Amino acid sequence: MSRPYILAESHWKDLQTFRFDLAVLPWGATEAHNYHLPYATDNYESEYLAAEAARKAWENGTKVTVLPTIPFGVNTGQKDIYLDINLNPSVQMAILDNIIEVLNRQGLKKLLIVNSHGGNDFKTALRELGLKYPEMFLATSNWFRSLDKSKYFDQDGDHADEMETSLIMHLKPELVLPLDEAGEGQEKKNKIKGFREGWAWTERNWPLISEDTGVGNPKAASAEKGARFFQDVTDKLAQLYTEIADADPKNLYE
Repeated sequence: MSRPYILAESHWKDLQTFRFDLAVLPWGATEAHNYHLPYATDNYESEYLAAEAARKAWENGTKVTVLPTIPFGVNTGQKDIYLDINLNPSVQMAILDNIIEVLNRQGLKKLLIVNSHGGNDFKTALRELGLKYPEMFLATSNWFRSLDKSKYFDQDGDHADEMETSLIMHLKPELVLPLDEAGEGQEKKNKIKGFREGWAWTERNWPLISEDTGVGNPKAASAEKGARFFQDVTDKLAQLYTEIADADPKNLYE
């Protein structure tokens, strides 16, 4: 049975007259995730999280549609890792422009990106495209920053770590290799103090900062931890969907 909040499963028979209030665009990446997680980890996360949040929002009356996941992200820092597929930021913006042009022309005036990849940064693109399409409400979200991870997981990290491993163990367990085959995800820190402290930034050169492509030890991961985190993140995303769909862009502040 098709899900009416998933565009890929929708039918023209229904959409000739039905109109949505919000489009959600999951955006991931195709890249190595330590030794034990699949290259499509970010895509599975964004697709499943966006869809489950849409189900919850839909059941509460929110007219939301989830667009197909964009499977490639900005991977300029991983150019030397085999088959990590890169979209330059300018290409990413061109793809967004095309999608927003369609939504704008057809009267779907609200778009939320559900981003699943740390290398994707949509703020600059949305600023520029917001000037080009002034009637559109454009927003982006990073679900992996929506909750305090320390309440769910023992080890910190930001790539193929305990959190991501737990999520994929919950969502796609058949694609997770045994954890004794995973690397420990040890990250080499930048020698320059400002970069270590986080108030200055330079791109990480991935082959130089991690031997196994991971950042964060995944060894304590479990499907149970992933299931709990998944439910709480999708609750929060569903609330965001509903609030954006119901909001008047001209009356957002109090």
